[in-house]
Order: sequence, then C-alpha cells, then structure tokens
Amino acid sequence: MQDNQLTQVLENEEAQVQFGRLLGQACAGDGVIFLQGTLGMGKTTLTRGILQAYGHQGAVKSPTYTLVEPYQQDDALIYHFDLYRLADPEELEYMGIRDYFSEQALCVIEWPDKGQGVLPVPDIELTLDKEGEGRRATLVSKNVKGAEILGRLRTMS
Repeated sequence: MQDNQLTQVLENEEAQVQFGRLLGQACAGDGVIFLQGTLGMGKTTLTRGILQAYGHQGAVKSPTYTLVEPYQQDDALIYHFDLYRLADPEELEYMGIRDYFSEQALCVIEWPDKGQGVLPVPDIELTLDKEGEGRRATLVSKNVKGAEILGRLRTMS
C-alpha cells in the first residue's frame, strides 16, 4: 500500500455512509474532495456520511441543477457540488466558484472532470467502483493536506 493511497471495500449502502462519516471526521472541517464514479456508484450516499460527521440529519440530495448546496453545521461549512449537468467550466466562474475555496470550508465535488481547468487541485481524489454487491473506494492524496487526511483516516478505520 502506498502512503498516498488507501483502498476500502464498502459492502453496502450503510458501509458507504459509515466510511463517509470517517472521511468527514478525518478532514477536520476543511479540504477539497473530488468524488469520481459512474452514475449510481453512491457519490451522494458517501457525501451523506461526510455531512453526518458534522451533525447533519436527514436526506442529502445531489445539487444537480443548482450545482452547489451549502450546509452550515455547528462549526463547519460544507459545500456539496454536483457538476454533472455543467455544460462549460466557465459557468463556474460566473457563480463565483473561487469564493467557495477561499473560505475555511470542506468542498465535496461530484463529477469534477466537468470543471477541469477551473477547480483547484483536490486534497483527496476518491473513486468509487463496483465491487461485487458493494463498492470499492480508492482514495488518493494529491498534496500534503490530503496525505494528512489519509493518515488520520487510516488510524480510524
């Protein structure tokens, strides 16, 4: 196992949510996470777990049409992005995307490839793939902060 990579098999939806909670705790309230995976892999399910780590209760819908959904939870600010319907990365400039990353916030971005050239380098790139009846989560740290997040996550799981 490489230091900049972590792979976890998630057997069902409950395991995805639980792993998301651990990832949320490991982020300690800020960072940039890119969520990769085809439709139906559970990116929003994992995000629900991340939000629960900060006290969010209830449903989490993917902000497919609004592009971003902010969540103010206790002392944390989490932005959930879904760029699936983004036609052109320039649209992100019009919505003031850079402001979201200048704050002390955790940004979770589904379909980050759609924002290529505009989005910052992520701390963690997480890819969900089918693994039997469940999913395989592969996390890769892209910088020092990402390596710290993975280090904390390893001690939790």
